[in-house]
Amino acid sequence: MTLTEKILARASGKAQVKAGDNVWVKADTLMTHDVCGPGTIGVFKREFGETAKVWDKERIVIIPDHYIFTADSRSNRNVDILRDFVKEQDITYFYDVIDDPDGKWAFNPAQGLLKKQYGSNYAGVCHTALAHRGHTRPGEVLFGTDSHTCMAGAFNQFATGIGNTDAGFVMGTGKLLIKVPETMHFRLEGEIQPGVMAKDIILHVIGEIGFDGATYRAMQFDGQGASSLTIDDRMTIANMAIEAGGKNGIFEFDEKTKAYVDHRCALNGTRSSYEPVERDANETFFSDLTVDLSKLEPTVACHPDPGNRKLAKEMSDLALDRAYIGSCTGGKTSDFLAFAHIIKGKSVKIDTFGVPATPEIVDDLKTTEWNGNSVWNILTEAGVQMTENAGCSACLGGPVDTFGRMNKPMKCISATNRNFPGRMGHKESQVFLASPATVAASALTGKVTDPREFWG
Repeated sequence: MTLTEKILARASGKAQVKAGDNVWVKADTLMTHDVCGPGTIGVFKREFGETAKVWDKERIVIIPDHYIFTADSRSNRNVDILRDFVKEQDITYFYDVIDDPDGKWAFNPAQGLLKKQYGSNYAGVCHTALAHRGHTRPGEVLFGTDSHTCMAGAFNQFATGIGNTDAGFVMGTGKLLIKVPETMHFRLEGEIQPGVMAKDIILHVIGEIGFDGATYRAMQFDGQGASSLTIDDRMTIANMAIEAGGKNGIFEFDEKTKAYVDHRCALNGTRSSYEPVERDANETFFSDLTVDLSKLEPTVACHPDPGNRKLAKEMSDLALDRAYIGSCTGGKTSDFLAFAHIIKGKSVKIDTFGVPATPEIVDDLKTTEWNGNSVWNILTEAGVQMTENAGCSACLGGPVDTFGRMNKPMKCISATNRNFPGRMGHKESQVFLASPATVAASALTGKVTDPREFWG
């Protein structure tokens, strides 16, 4: 069996499953957020009753993160709905925006978009927060009401996005009927070169198979090249499996996985027991693709889909209006460090916005110093508009007052994960997906730029 098949076999109580089987799978964790949480709660109450209790209050994780830092009252109200439900159900893991459990959430525009407006328990972007707060465990099943839930596949986990109806059912029963996906095999060999990042790997892969090339299939990444990648790298790659239509992305368990997960579980006091799955010698795949990482170059996914791939060096005639770094995909500490490596000591030429994925990353950037200057200051001195309000921000567009949102037609190069029309705001805007390094180089020149020109 493949890694995905082995996890689903275990979760369904079967010795073996194969692609195409329909099996009832026990969930280890259900995650929902402010956009889909109220709808999921509504389904749960409608189907199980107003006084029904969730299947397991310690296995539901609720993380407001999407439409938070906005004066839009309906968006603010969504957080209050989550809080009321958490109190009613006594749910253990709720990463509230405010510290007062009896309060109401309202973003204060008078305080501005740059300065922190959240309490001590706020966690930031759900997918990054799940890992940071110790909720991603090898060999387990994670369902989430967000398509990029597949990011947790970096931890040898079956993680996939589901809709509100399915999530409401999981909330009440702790299980879901799943069709076992076929597995596409991606063997990564060699090592990535300076100026090339994990984002370039996944954009290359999506370009090879197409933006629907993995529809309802597992994408398994392994090989020596995969083992050499950092955990952050693996998170970036697994995150974007959905951009090829994938059901999930998944990596092997190794010492890097163990060190990260064990540390995060100990740090947060979350459940530390888990059982990873290992590859079988006789795995059967739908397809096989070998990728030599040493031959990859900085890559851009052009408007309007992630499969529309070009090399950055071939796009130097494309003028840009905006640059953006942030999101679960491109807002991690390592992403900002690569971005800062390019930017330091220079000035951006176009409007450039930076949104860390979690409060922890905000702290990382403010405490990490290069030659006596914090990375945060290096970025702001270069002209990058950095917000302390970690969250999804403009990656999903959001209300018109969302930080970094495109409210008029423009061209933006972004470290985010999705670029269909209107994704980051105005329906006539264009988004070009790239690595943090490529975004940084392009911010300096005002046109799509190969970061190797500045890497040094």
